[in-house]
Amino acid sequence: MMEYEIHTLPNGIRVLHKEVTTTKVSHCGFMLDIGSRDENEENQGIAHFWEHMAFKGTTKRKAFHILNRIDSVGGELNAYTTKEKIAFYASTLDTYFEKAIELLTDITFDSIFPEKQIEKERNVILEEMSMYYDAPDDAIQDEFDQVVFANHPLGMNILGTADSVRSFHRDDFKKFIKEHINTEKLVFCSVGNIPFTKVVKLAEKYLKDVPAYNANKIRNPFEKYVPTVKGVERNITQAHCAIGRDAYPISSDKRLPFFMLSNILGGPGMNSRLNLALREKYGFVYSIDATYQSYSDTGLFGIFFGTEPGQLQRSIKLVNKELERLREVPLGTLQLHTAKEQLMGQLAMAEENNASFMLMMGKSILDLERIDTIDEIFNKIKSVTAKELQDLANEMFAKDQMSQLTYTPN
Repeated sequence: MMEYEIHTLPNGIRVLHKEVTTTKVSHCGFMLDIGSRDENEENQGIAHFWEHMAFKGTTKRKAFHILNRIDSVGGELNAYTTKEKIAFYASTLDTYFEKAIELLTDITFDSIFPEKQIEKERNVILEEMSMYYDAPDDAIQDEFDQVVFANHPLGMNILGTADSVRSFHRDDFKKFIKEHINTEKLVFCSVGNIPFTKVVKLAEKYLKDVPAYNANKIRNPFEKYVPTVKGVERNITQAHCAIGRDAYPISSDKRLPFFMLSNILGGPGMNSRLNLALREKYGFVYSIDATYQSYSDTGLFGIFFGTEPGQLQRSIKLVNKELERLREVPLGTLQLHTAKEQLMGQLAMAEENNASFMLMMGKSILDLERIDTIDEIFNKIKSVTAKELQDLANEMFAKDQMSQLTYTPN
């Protein structure tokens, strides 16, 4: 069986499907190549606000009817916004797949942005902003974007600012959509026990009247990374720290090896080097993570942890020691084999989640115009050498190229 099948509609929308015969649940959604980096200082937060408003009324439904349509059959309706993408998606029993695609089409293309609902949702988003600000482990990740990407749209908070969120009205949403939506950069993706011919037939039924949008936005590339060290005092009891820098874009051949290196350093496994050094050996942290997010033209590498204020500087020294060890000491044969097996196992288990796989397919087609099979990814992982990882460590973990942000109690 093919890993996936794809069909392009006359309006440019691509229909992407993977048939899975061992499930009764279907997952489907629209992935749009629009995100918070497409905003400016005046309208920052509007992409995320649009995501919220899509559920608040269309040309034929009010908010309650939108929310009830999928919930009433035991399904789930959701959405999210990232720096470069907006997704509207649903999970239902496969018998309700048509109901899901019809509703998703309605909220994606026919939202009317009622002013009364905008006022209500404005308050909801302001509360969301307050919630994130009150959680320093979340807030430091958002502020670290600003440290690394400085005065670039990638550094702006996805939620926007309180002032920008308070300023939006119906015409602002319509203007933003008109300036950014392009049906050739929009994918309908699905995974479930449904034949591809049926998926295409339903897509043609509900998407044939969607006009061909052709906004030709040009993203401002990120080019000038400057290492920065910043300390902030906040009304907190625990110190928090972020260490990292810019990284490789999604199209880079170094992306997968660097992802492996980040996984060795601070991935989800309890045997990551940072977890063993800071938690298991000294008990300085409850958790510590190394993350790598790739974008179309750059990326972000970050190490995040919280600790007692008196242990902050020692914890930072331990992090730097592990970075130095990766720069100076190549992985042994057994270490390299273990790192590869661990990453392949994590990726294989992630692919078992059909909802996540559906969203990954849509993102991959938009970013790379292809979807690598699990075997292709495994072959790339198996080909990585210890020298390649050490060279990446020396290129990316140079101490004078690292930015740092700390929160300490005031």
